[in-house]
Amino acid sequence: MSMMYVAPEQQMKDRADFARKGIARGRSVVVLRYDKGICFVAENRSQALHKVSEIYDRIGFAAVGRYNEFENLRIAGIRHADMRGYSYDRADVTGRGLANAYAQLLGTIFSAGAEKPYEVEIVVAELGQDAVDDQIYRLTYDGSVGDEEHFAVMGGQADSISTVLSEGWVDGLSLTDAIALALKGLSSNRADGDDITHDALEVAVLDRTRTQPRKFHRVGPDEVAGSLNDPSTKAPSAPGES
Repeated sequence: MSMMYVAPEQQMKDRADFARKGIARGRSVVVLRYDKGICFVAENRSQALHKVSEIYDRIGFAAVGRYNEFENLRIAGIRHADMRGYSYDRADVTGRGLANAYAQLLGTIFSAGAEKPYEVEIVVAELGQDAVDDQIYRLTYDGSVGDEEHFAVMGGQADSISTVLSEGWVDGLSLTDAIALALKGLSSNRADGDDITHDALEVAVLDRTRTQPRKFHRVGPDEVAGSLNDPSTKAPSAPGES
C-alpha cells in the first residue's frame, strides 16, 4: 500500500488549524490589571469545573479549550511550583519560570506527530510587589509565549473582545470597573444576542492588599452582583459615551 507524503509545513498548518478551531469553540476568558492587582473574568456557568485557579502564592492560572487538557496543565504547574519551592525557596517560584515550563511542554506536544496538539490557550499571571512588577503571560497551543502589558483575552471572539477592552481600559481601574469592562467585552458580538449575567461569570483576583502570603481570592456571584449593583450592568460608559 502506498504512503501519501505530506510536507512538514502542511502538517504544522493542519495541526494549528485543528487546535485553533477547538479553542475558538470555547467561551472566553479575560485577564486584566486593576488598581490592586490582577483580575480574572471567565464566562463559565459551571460551579465545579473552573477555568481560573491558583498555582502558587502570587501566581494565577486561566485557560480555555478542552477541560481535561488544561486541567492536566494546571496540575503539572502546581507540581512544578511545589517542587521548586520545596527544593529551593518559595521566592524562586516565578510566573516567568512557569510560563517557560509550559511553553516547552506545549511546544513538544504540538511538534510530536504521535499525538494531537492540545486544544488550549492559557494565561499565567504573577502578582508583583508593586504594580510595575505584575506579569501576564499568554501561551498558545504551540508553546508560543506573549508578555501582555495590560490585559489578555483567550477563546471565542478574542479579537472583538480585545477591541472593547483596549477602548475602555485605563490605568488604575477599580475592581468593580475591571469586572464591568470584562463583562462588556465578553457580552460583545455574542451569537445568541443574550447578555451575560453575574451568575454566569467566574471571577477571581490576585490581590496585592491581602495580608496572607497567598494572594489568590475567588469573587463569588453575590459579590460580583453587589459590586456591579445590577446583574445586567455590562460596563461604565467609555469617554464620549452618554
